[in-house]
Amino acid sequence: MDKRVQPSQPAGFVAPPISEREKNAIIGGVLLSMLLAALDQTIVAPALPTIGGALGHAEYLPWIVTAYLLTATAMAPLYGKISDVHGRRPVIYAAILIFLAGSVVSALSVNMFMLIVGRAIQGVGGGGLFALTQTVIGDLVPPRERAGYAAWISGTWAVASIAGPLLGGYFAGHLDWSLIFWINLPLGAFAVVILNNPLKKLSIAARQHKVDAPGAALLVAATAVLLLALNWGGSTYPWLSAPIVGLAVLSLLLWIALSRWLLNAAEPLISLEILVNSIVRNATITTFITQAVFVGLSVYLPIYMQLFLHLSVEDSGTALLGLMLGTVAGAMGSGRLVSHVTHYKRIALIGALFCAACLAALGFMAGHASVLTVELLTTAAGIGSGATLPICTVAVQNAVNRAHLGVATGLITFMRSLGGAMGVAAFGAIALGYDLPLGRGGMAVADVTSTPFAIIFYAAAASVFVAFLFLIRMPEQPLRGAEHPAPGIE
Repeated sequence: MDKRVQPSQPAGFVAPPISEREKNAIIGGVLLSMLLAALDQTIVAPALPTIGGALGHAEYLPWIVTAYLLTATAMAPLYGKISDVHGRRPVIYAAILIFLAGSVVSALSVNMFMLIVGRAIQGVGGGGLFALTQTVIGDLVPPRERAGYAAWISGTWAVASIAGPLLGGYFAGHLDWSLIFWINLPLGAFAVVILNNPLKKLSIAARQHKVDAPGAALLVAATAVLLLALNWGGSTYPWLSAPIVGLAVLSLLLWIALSRWLLNAAEPLISLEILVNSIVRNATITTFITQAVFVGLSVYLPIYMQLFLHLSVEDSGTALLGLMLGTVAGAMGSGRLVSHVTHYKRIALIGALFCAACLAALGFMAGHASVLTVELLTTAAGIGSGATLPICTVAVQNAVNRAHLGVATGLITFMRSLGGAMGVAAFGAIALGYDLPLGRGGMAVADVTSTPFAIIFYAAAASVFVAFLFLIRMPEQPLRGAEHPAPGIE
C-alpha cells in the first residue's frame, strides 16, 4: 500500500482542559443547536398548505423541503474539514449564524422564491450543526464513554420528530406561519451564549492544513444533483424520463470526477487514510443503510396504518412514537453497555439482527396484524436500529486521529443524511410500482391490499441484514479511554 494512504494509528484520548460543568454546558449547547436544525426538517410540513395559500405558487411547495435537504446534506463533510483546520468554535458559530440568517429570510418571505432561498440558506447552516454536534462531543468525551451520549442525540431527533409537526401545525393554524422560523432566533442566541466561553478552551488539531475547495465544490454538486434526481423521480417526472436519467448520469460523472480528485489532490477534502480505513468504510455503509430503512419506515408506516389499519392521520402519526422511542431506548442501552463490554461490536450485531427479524415478522404479518402488533414490532425494530447507529459513530471516531475527527464525523453524518433521502426514494419506488394511493386518490381505500406494504417491510428487513453483513466485516479496535490509549489498526 502506498505510504501516503496508510491508516493512521490514533493516539490515546487527551481530555481538553475544561471542568465537568463546562463540558456539560458545551454538550447542552451543541445539542440545542442540533435541535434547531432537526426541528426545521419536520416543523414545516404541516404548514405547507397554509404557506401555499399565503404566498401562492403552490406547485413549488415541495422545494421548501427539498432546498433544505439538498444544502444540509451536501455541506456536512465540508464543515467537518473546516472545523479540523480552523477550530470548532468559529465554525459552529458560523453554522448557527448562517442558519439564523436563513430563518430571517424565510420568516420575511413575500413570495415562494424568497422562501425557497431562505430554506436553502438554513440548510447550509443546518448541515454544519448536524456534523459539528457529534464532532464536539468527540472532542470532549473518550470513545469508551462516547456512546452514552448517543441517547441524547437520538432523543434530540425524537423530540424534533414529535414536536416539529405539532408546533408547525399550531403556528400555521392558530398564529402565523412565519413563527416557524422566528422561533429559531431566541433558541440560537441562547445556544451561542451557552457555548461562548467553554468552546474557547477547545484547541485546534490541524491548523497547518487547508480546505480543499475544488473537492468541496465537486461533493456539493454531485450530492445536489443526486438528491434532485431522488426527489423528482417518480413524482415530478417518471423514473425513466429524460430529466431523471440525465440527472443520474450527471451525478455519476460528478462522483467519478470527485473520486479522481480525491485520489490525486495533495490534501483532499476527505483524506485517503480515512477512505481506506476499513472501520470507517464499513461503519459508514452500515449507517447509510440503517438510516435509509429508518427514514423510509417513518414515511410509509403511517401510510400503512391509514390505508390498511384505517387509522386517522392524527392517530397514524402518534403510532410512530413506538419507532421513535424504541430508537432512543436502543441508543441509551447501547451507550450504557459500551463502557462495560470489551467486544462492543457485538451490541451492534445483535441490534441489527434483531431489527431485521422484527421487520421480517412485520412483513409476514402485514395482512393481518393489529395496531398493537405493529406498535410492538416497530418499537422492537427501533430498539435494534438504535443500538446499532451509536456503535458505528463511536467506531469511526475511535479509528482516526483527532486531526481528522471532524472530517470522519462529517462523512458519517453525510452518509446518514444521504441514506435517509435514498430510503424514501427506494420505498417510494415500491409504493408507486403498486399504485398506492399516497394521497388517498386514484384508488378506493377499500381496494388497498397488504402486498405492497409487506414488500416494503421485507425490503427493509433485507436491507438491515445487508448492514449486518457489513458490520461483521468491520474490524473491532479497542476503544480508547482518557488514560489508556488503544493500539492502531493493523
